[in-house]
Amino acid sequence: MVSSLVLQAVDIDHQVRSDGYEWCLYVPVGLELAALEELQSYQLENVPKTVYRPRVVTFDSGWMGVLGYLCIIWLLPSLEAADVFDWDWRGAGLMQAGLVMDGEWWRTVTALTLHADLAHILANSLFGAVFGLFVGRYLGSGFGWLLVLLAGALGNGINAFLQPDMFRSIGASTATFAALGLVAAFVWRRGYHRALDWRRSFAPLFAAICLLAFTGMGGADGNTDVLGHFAGFSCGVTFGLLAPSFDIRRLGISGQYLSGCAAVGLIMVAWVLAGMN
Repeated sequence: MVSSLVLQAVDIDHQVRSDGYEWCLYVPVGLELAALEELQSYQLENVPKTVYRPRVVTFDSGWMGVLGYLCIIWLLPSLEAADVFDWDWRGAGLMQAGLVMDGEWWRTVTALTLHADLAHILANSLFGAVFGLFVGRYLGSGFGWLLVLLAGALGNGINAFLQPDMFRSIGASTATFAALGLVAAFVWRRGYHRALDWRRSFAPLFAAICLLAFTGMGGADGNTDVLGHFAGFSCGVTFGLLAPSFDIRRLGISGQYLSGCAAVGLIMVAWVLAGMN
């Protein structure tokens, strides 16, 4: 009995006996007030704390953004295979560190839409769809994917700055891990998992870091751009920490559509510039 332990801790003599129906706590005459004060003090000190969590706000199912993402990354192999516009799509769009540092910023965007082989695009389709689905739910398919694109491009830019001039890379994985970092940081910053236990409060970030370590380190082939993955993830986390300062609801449906159009427009402008150079 907790009450008995409380009185025992302050050396107040007492007994616990059953009256046939329930257990009762007895103290000597003259110690009733002291015992009552100790028990009341214990109860006041151990009142359960109420944790208030903000209401989880979702904007759509997230599937519209995922479908747009999949359409874009699967369209580029078709254009490349058909030799549309007689472009060297891969040569014009890959991320080469030296060229990016010389001003060809569009390569940070176009490289996100190119892939080395079928396994590469399938992996990015799977992980991009899973992470992007939550991005769309919590930030909207338009605004959320615009942030993913910007974070992915910025991650490629940082990667280009840190790598030697001849370093090359392609693939949507930088944006994929940007989406992971974005949604994890946003959910944590919004306090959707706020609790007395700090481990549960930080669960979204812990889970995202574990996923990054498990899926972003690559295999034995040595072709995985680990630095690009970490750069994209870091940019996503940064955007995720900043995004809650803006009330996304103010965008409305039209704002979400405009944001989605801006993302697609940025990709188109980047490819036009790539084709002209």
